[in-house]
Amino acid sequence: MALPLKAIAAKRKGGGYSPPLLKGFDQGGAMDIFLQQLINGITIGSFYALIALGYTMVYGVLKLINFAHGDLFMTGSYLGLTLISMLIGAGLGNQALLLALVGVFIVVMLIVAGLGVGIERIAYRPLRRASRLAPVVSALGVAIALQNSVMLIYGPRYRVYPRGVIPPVYWQIGGLQISLLQVFVLVLSLVLMAALYYFIHYTRLGTAVRATALDHDVARLMGIDVDAIVRLIFIIGPALGAAGGIMVGLYYGRINFTLGWGYGLKAFTAAILGGIGNIPGAMLGGMLLGIFETLAAGFIPQGGAWKEAIVFLILILILIIRPRGILGERVAEKL
Repeated sequence: MALPLKAIAAKRKGGGYSPPLLKGFDQGGAMDIFLQQLINGITIGSFYALIALGYTMVYGVLKLINFAHGDLFMTGSYLGLTLISMLIGAGLGNQALLLALVGVFIVVMLIVAGLGVGIERIAYRPLRRASRLAPVVSALGVAIALQNSVMLIYGPRYRVYPRGVIPPVYWQIGGLQISLLQVFVLVLSLVLMAALYYFIHYTRLGTAVRATALDHDVARLMGIDVDAIVRLIFIIGPALGAAGGIMVGLYYGRINFTLGWGYGLKAFTAAILGGIGNIPGAMLGGMLLGIFETLAAGFIPQGGAWKEAIVFLILILILIIRPRGILGERVAEKL
């Protein structure tokens, strides 16, 4: 979705666009741009946060970086495109399609969760007691296999999501513009993240997850089925990633088979930024990463070209100051 910087600038100055930190912006215009970019950044950051949760949960329980997770997110995006296109082909109108979108999310999340469980059983479980390098190589192999499989099925070209699935409704609040799609993405992301936080911290099964993250052998002595907990982690993480994949397709309008690499790298960065193995840290890191990115694009001349470099520079600085991330690495009792 295009950022409305030009529109804000034109409204304030009655003319063309110039970078916000250069001449020609009054204080109110700069504040409008800051708030608009903040909203856009939180929206984009919610994608990163959902994907980062998959990385941080797997690391918390298995001490494994699941490099295939970004491609599971990408697979969810393509499956969402397929189902939405089928519903439109069946003649569903806008209102019925909007209601059916809930079913699309559920079906895609279940399919990708099943794929995640299969990957864990075939590619990771046999290597659980191997050296740390072997599961990493296996994860990279799974990522390449998923990426190439999607390319062979859907083709190498960009695929476009159908328009109008979420009605193009906008609200103007002063100099800010908020869309129904942004509200939908933010509300759904926050609901999913809040549900995960509640599950991990306030349910019996969530306690078992935290106990397994603390020590596998002690968890077994306490009667916890560690293999079942690992399966659960590989259900929840890919399912959240799949939901994020559909949201990215709806938000940006087009997807590509390489989508998982770029978003996976940023989500992994978000997990490190917040504190790898820390669920609230993954949420916070994702949101901050999205905000850093959009503010860099909006407030720095030619920031759109440099935003990713700026984001990773900020990450390096934060890790120099606080190597364990903003909230710290918590892989044990608090996950």
